[in-house]
Amino acid sequence: MSDGNLVLPRSFAFRETPPDGANDILARYGITSDTMTPDCNITLLRDGDRTILFDVGAGQEFMPSAGKLMDAFDTLELDVSDITDVVFTHAHPDHLWGVRDDFGDLMFPDATYHMGQAEWDYWTDPDTVSTIDEGRVTFAVGAMNRLELLADQINLFADNQEILPGVLSRLTPGHTPGHMSFEVQMGGEAVMIVGDSIVNHHVAFEKPAWLSGSDQDPELGAQTRLALLDQLSTAQMRLIGFHLPSGGWGHAERRGDGFVFVGDDA
Repeated sequence: MSDGNLVLPRSFAFRETPPDGANDILARYGITSDTMTPDCNITLLRDGDRTILFDVGAGQEFMPSAGKLMDAFDTLELDVSDITDVVFTHAHPDHLWGVRDDFGDLMFPDATYHMGQAEWDYWTDPDTVSTIDEGRVTFAVGAMNRLELLADQINLFADNQEILPGVLSRLTPGHTPGHMSFEVQMGGEAVMIVGDSIVNHHVAFEKPAWLSGSDQDPELGAQTRLALLDQLSTAQMRLIGFHLPSGGWGHAERRGDGFVFVGDDA
């Protein structure tokens, strides 16, 4: 389901100076202006008596182009009370801030919430707001304000756990300290929900070893990205990316010393 899109400066992806060839790669994907507008894709899984959201979008307090998830709910005739579980990849604003409604209450009051232990510990640590880089201080404050609402409904988990039937946690750190992806196994197929461990469909695939300004730990993020793309392409496993086109659905194919995202029509 779509939560809208972000509007980001090109520099957000490359820190201060783009690597040689970055502009050529972006141009091949039709990105020639100073801004990028990545999609925001929320994954909905219906399985028996469970209706599961993977991340909840940005809500109304992050940027005007995002926070559209309730429009998708209306289209599907889905009610917030139908959501039994919310699973977070990480606690950045476009993934977490939609957990609170316009009155400051939980948007999904009847749900059980699930977050990796390391991610929870980082964003609920009072020291994070003073140690995170200056450009992300609002991220830390916003996360703390929202996570405190979840304290009585949170299930914390580690790497390689089956957190729900057929939903396995896969630690993919770097974008944030405790970022999680999720391998969903249904029947004979597995799909990897990658969150922001692969944050775009162009540079992150073609040059996964390049450092990304969107990652809080760029070196670790690059290591994670390389390993994950190698795994996905070798296993020919479908993936769902939060900021990828085609609704996020697709798969990774090896191409030279990098990869390419091939979107599905699902």
